[in-house]
Amino acid sequence: MKRKISLPQGCVIFLLLYAVLAVGVYYIGGEQFWYSPNQTVQGTSGSTSTVGEIGKDTLLEQTFVPTVSEIQSVSLVFASPGKQNPGEAVLQLLDPSCGKVLAEKKAALSGLANNAATGIAFDQPVRVEQGKLLVFKLTVPAAQSGRSISVWYDDKQTFPGGGSWYLNGELKQGVLCFSYTGRTPLSFGRNYAKIMSGLGLLLALYCINLVWRQKKGRKSQGLNLINAFTRYRFLLHQLVARDFKTKYKRSVLGVFWSFLNPLLAMLVQYVIFSTIFRSNIANFPVYLLIGIVFFNFFTEATNMGIASIVGNAPLITKVYIPKYIFPVSRVLSSAINLLISLIPLLLVMVITGTAFRPSLLLLPFPIVCTILFCIGMCFLLSAAMVFFRDTQFLWSVVSMLWMYATPLFYPESILPQKYMFIFKINPMYHFIRFARAIIISGTSPEPKAYLFCIIASVVPLLIGGIVFKKNQNKFILNL
Repeated sequence: MKRKISLPQGCVIFLLLYAVLAVGVYYIGGEQFWYSPNQTVQGTSGSTSTVGEIGKDTLLEQTFVPTVSEIQSVSLVFASPGKQNPGEAVLQLLDPSCGKVLAEKKAALSGLANNAATGIAFDQPVRVEQGKLLVFKLTVPAAQSGRSISVWYDDKQTFPGGGSWYLNGELKQGVLCFSYTGRTPLSFGRNYAKIMSGLGLLLALYCINLVWRQKKGRKSQGLNLINAFTRYRFLLHQLVARDFKTKYKRSVLGVFWSFLNPLLAMLVQYVIFSTIFRSNIANFPVYLLIGIVFFNFFTEATNMGIASIVGNAPLITKVYIPKYIFPVSRVLSSAINLLISLIPLLLVMVITGTAFRPSLLLLPFPIVCTILFCIGMCFLLSAAMVFFRDTQFLWSVVSMLWMYATPLFYPESILPQKYMFIFKINPMYHFIRFARAIIISGTSPEPKAYLFCIIASVVPLLIGGIVFKKNQNKFILNL
């Protein structure tokens, strides 16, 4: 006989699991928790002419106001007459307020590309103060006349955030074809232990409160939820099994369709968007399949959940059962298909040579967030369906529009920056973006991506739960 886990034991297991996850996520997150994504600030995208040959007494200066706290590299568009240019270019970053040289780098002239941007990385990231004017200097101390380099500039632009360029101390119009790449340290990484310890303490206090309330016989929403799922666990299991089996009843291929569907959808869309409508997305098959797998789950779960109350009317009207069991069971049965759909995703990763990195261990996070979001949506839709039966027809239109508003088969960059809010308010965008980052890029997303996913899943869940609970007693009058 299976041993029943008591509430204190369950709380201990939960807190231990939380500690393991907190430590694991920290090590997988790596630099993403400590620094913002690299940012490149470009002075201009065009050029009009060169500054002329840079002699040994020539001094080029470009002032700019950094928007990052660490500068890793700078880039210039050089004009180089040949590969045998002798000497070195000396690049410096200075703080003009005190004249201090923050960083210096020497680059062989013979290795500079002709009429193309050349990035030059500093030996160590240079710590700078955001919003404080800096000066970039370029000299060629050993330049030979007729064999030195030049630099392109644009006389019709100004540097973003302010800045000017000077030739031998003389102010010139426009901006050098200059850019810098950097990043900003995040306080999240430095305070990760404090944040997670504080959250762990709150969870521990809540668990202690639950155990105390159970011992004293007092009521609690948390205890009610735990007791309901414990009491109706068998029923929930039966409903999930029934929904899963019913879907493939009398089907020749049966469960194999959960494996085949995303693959066929990917093949069709891959042919269309890689040949007819060409896409320059890196690793497009995996990019596409991730979107298909997650959005197919969302569509299937909501389409099944919308009729979860109406479809179980005979059972609801005869015996007392917590009504939220029915939409939850529909989502969980669809989640089984989601897990099966991950198999073709892994297969396509192998075929395309996508590396399997430790970041894959973070995949359960966007999956759990998507499941919670779908449960919240099913609460709303199933409640609306009881009072307004046209909800199912309206939802079919809304879900189709939702699909096109989510970057499944097109890049995010296709949308102008001013319309990016369409993506930002779309929960499925955040879940899919998170999954793509850990699978394709092989790195943990930035900390705010975790926050967005949590908000996008918990808020709809809470709203859906509140609306469902407020109206559930009226269901029986409208079934």
